[in-house]
Amino acid sequence: MTVYLDLVMGLNFVVDFLLLLGTNRLSGSPPGAARAALAAALGGLYGGVCLLPGFAFLAGLPWNLVSLGCMGALAFGLCREAAAKTAVFVILSMALGGIAMGLGSGSLLSPLLGAAGLLLLCRTGLPGLNGPKYLPLELRHRGRQVRLLALRDTGNTLRDPVSGEPVTVVGPRTAQALTGLTREQLQNPVETLASGKVPGLRLIPYKSVGTSGGLMLALRLEEVKINARRAGTLVAFAPEGLEEGCQALVGAMG
Repeated sequence: MTVYLDLVMGLNFVVDFLLLLGTNRLSGSPPGAARAALAAALGGLYGGVCLLPGFAFLAGLPWNLVSLGCMGALAFGLCREAAAKTAVFVILSMALGGIAMGLGSGSLLSPLLGAAGLLLLCRTGLPGLNGPKYLPLELRHRGRQVRLLALRDTGNTLRDPVSGEPVTVVGPRTAQALTGLTREQLQNPVETLASGKVPGLRLIPYKSVGTSGGLMLALRLEEVKINARRAGTLVAFAPEGLEEGCQALVGAMG
């Protein structure tokens, strides 16, 4: 049987790309299509090299796991959370092998159908525990626009004491990008509010674990979108940076 190198590489690319998207879905992360495509390109290259004379040994299980690990590092990074995603990716890849064998190992279409089926399962039957953990957030105010990732934190119960609507929390860098307020001004909310530098500012009381609470400056923006859907426009500005890897916080209803 004649095997075409470019066909095998292209098929491996598509299959790995679908599996990486499915992994992001299961972990509750945004799709990350660009990084997934880069990692899938490595997978396609690996699949092609395995067919070259003298490189058949690379198709063995140890080297296969090494290639999957490298793809995971490219797609997800090198942090602890990324390691968990890579483990899920490896499991999905192994599951795909079993599916392909069941559908017919002699058909090049089998792994493609299996990968598409796994992605569909991840998007519908396995949507992830409590929904996505990280959500894309878009903020727009007076011609300034910021796009970032927000952590969906069920423990974030911050609400407007007047209307009761949920409040999105962003860090000092985002606050400065939208309003020009500095970290020092955010740390002195009453004085900053009294100065009248930014029209529409107000104070939001908050309380966090291990502290007695305090006041944060907040502002109603022109537009707030969480996961591409319009949300409440009241945004509070934390005077200190949020947790590592977290650019904003939204509540369970975000």
